[in-house]
Amino acid sequence: MFKQSAQHIGTYYAATYPGSIPLRPRLQEALQCDVLIIGGGFSGLHTALRLALAGKKVVVLEASRLAWAASGRNGGQALPGWSCDMPPFEKALGLERARRLWDSMVWAAEEMRELPERHNFGIDYRTGAIYTAVLPRRVKQLQESLEEAEQKYGYSQLSFIPKHELPEWIASPRYLAALHDSGAAHLNPLKLAQGLADAIEKAGGQIFEQSKALDYRETAEGYVARTEAGEVRSDLLVLACNAYIDRLDPPLAKRLLPVGSYQVATAPLDPELARSLFPRGTCAIDNQFVPDYFRVTPDNRLLFGGGCTYLGGIPKDVPAATRPYLERVFPQLRGVQIDYGWGGHIDCTMHRTPDVGRSGQKYWLQGFSGHGILPTLAAARAVSDAILGDADLLELYQGLSNPRFPGGNLLAAPIEAVGKAWYRLRDVI
Repeated sequence: MFKQSAQHIGTYYAATYPGSIPLRPRLQEALQCDVLIIGGGFSGLHTALRLALAGKKVVVLEASRLAWAASGRNGGQALPGWSCDMPPFEKALGLERARRLWDSMVWAAEEMRELPERHNFGIDYRTGAIYTAVLPRRVKQLQESLEEAEQKYGYSQLSFIPKHELPEWIASPRYLAALHDSGAAHLNPLKLAQGLADAIEKAGGQIFEQSKALDYRETAEGYVARTEAGEVRSDLLVLACNAYIDRLDPPLAKRLLPVGSYQVATAPLDPELARSLFPRGTCAIDNQFVPDYFRVTPDNRLLFGGGCTYLGGIPKDVPAATRPYLERVFPQLRGVQIDYGWGGHIDCTMHRTPDVGRSGQKYWLQGFSGHGILPTLAAARAVSDAILGDADLLELYQGLSNPRFPGGNLLAAPIEAVGKAWYRLRDVI
């Protein structure tokens, strides 16, 4: 469906990566392994690392480059929770079982803090995020979220920031209040992906780039997947392709709608100006239906995103499309130079709930709906634990409903676009 490439696109992360981005070999032979993972983004890499550390013989196939898609292009915000928030989990699972999934998310936040140190790689990790509100009714939602987190889920990392205290956190006149989440963080996603890959290889796993899986088939012994120049036979199969699963598994693809998303990075700002935007060094995301999200990078750029299209395309001029929203939040940056603008596709499910499951010895992780840094790690734990003999978390994910989009993408995209337009209207009234 989407054209893949042997090169990373011109994101801020790729352009400023220290040294050259490592290039792994193409698969050009026949291999046998315990677990074949198709997809070299966060969900596949986290799963591969956990299994390799447990002694499994793991092979990862990536059609393009590691973290070529959303994993290497996103806003870098590691926020506890899912795109759908908790009500769909409670409805499907009940409060107690939903709380077990939430606890696994809290685990993921702590694991993200500790994992790079454990494996000796850097990701520009910084703690803290604020969730901001533009409308009075959304201020109420912030307060309700804080109460729910504490009372239902025992999560005490949130604190309310009234309007008069906001200048201590963010230099923007746009917001009425915010929540601070001390359990959240922001980081460099491309460095995270490359660090995971290095750790996988040190643990004995094999990774092949530019090795698109053309198809797979189930056999009496397991699975066989073909690439242009090789094949992999495995006991177990993990599909971690997300928005790019396409024809590899049509039933799973029908449960996803690829949504276009885009963002920019400014030229380096004066260090004092950059520090003034976020005096406490957090990142930010608002609680509009179509949110703006932004943060300052270690080299003092503002990274700003939030635009999306349910028809799948990306604006021809991403900086021009994004600038009005950036200047609406930070009018003091009017006319700022924008050095990078890029986009990509996120894998949305109908209910915005993660689609993580198992059928026989085939496993899959997808449907993170634009909120994937911590959810992919939590889901990878569920899948890897199930492969290693403990299916408790995976069974909770399988209790969620992720139906096919009616009419496939040809009908789903315009229907979703109309719905998005309505919610955009709700964002201003």
